[in-house]
Amino acid sequence: MKTRGVCTLPKRIAVLAGCIVLWSHCCILPVLGEKLHPAEQATLPDGARFKREIEAFLSSDATNSPAKKAILLIGSSSIRMWTNVASDFPKHRVINRGFGGSDISDSIAYSDRIIFPYKPRLIVFYAGGNDINGGKTPEVVLDDFKRFTAKVHQSLPRAKIAYISIAGNPSRWAQVDRVRKANSLIAQFAKSDKRLAYINVFDPMLGEDGLPRPNIFLKDRLHMNEQGYAIWKRVVAPFLGSPDRK
Repeated sequence: MKTRGVCTLPKRIAVLAGCIVLWSHCCILPVLGEKLHPAEQATLPDGARFKREIEAFLSSDATNSPAKKAILLIGSSSIRMWTNVASDFPKHRVINRGFGGSDISDSIAYSDRIIFPYKPRLIVFYAGGNDINGGKTPEVVLDDFKRFTAKVHQSLPRAKIAYISIAGNPSRWAQVDRVRKANSLIAQFAKSDKRLAYINVFDPMLGEDGLPRPNIFLKDRLHMNEQGYAIWKRVVAPFLGSPDRK
């Protein structure tokens, strides 16, 4: 018995040491200031960004499961507020999963919950404006979009992604140079993969004076009214592919 105990003691010590290393990595390093990527922060269970919105989507999915192989619209408030998108495109099966105030990284963070389960054939994506408004450079916006496309295509290699350009609006017009640069970078990147497309809504939303049309926005001068969405409907429609409804 003594011999057996001596033989197993090194194994016990090794297991204990491994547990200590794992515990220190999971618990101590974050406390000491190890930085997490924004997308990882958004997936943390406590204080997760947009937790209420995502849980509402999941609750809806549990009682009314969306069709597979449909068109998924995802992104920030301009998607969320497109409440009549299904009636705008009656010949297509459409899922709206917009959540206001979100950055590109937030859609990455919640892709396992509100993208992959639907197995969409096409993702129409609008995000980036909040990123620019939050201080991100156009280059960072492009990098985040590349991460978004990479994560989507890792799980859904045949899915197409159509990126709606960041729209110019009166309330954030001071940021227009960075918006234009981000749009240009993403438009160029979209040419590198036949599964990607760039939808230019920026130019159609401008008047003859080169400024945003004031009559297509709500009083906040940021979000669109029905006239603004009529422009989006017209510009987005050609990218949706063949009808999947009679």
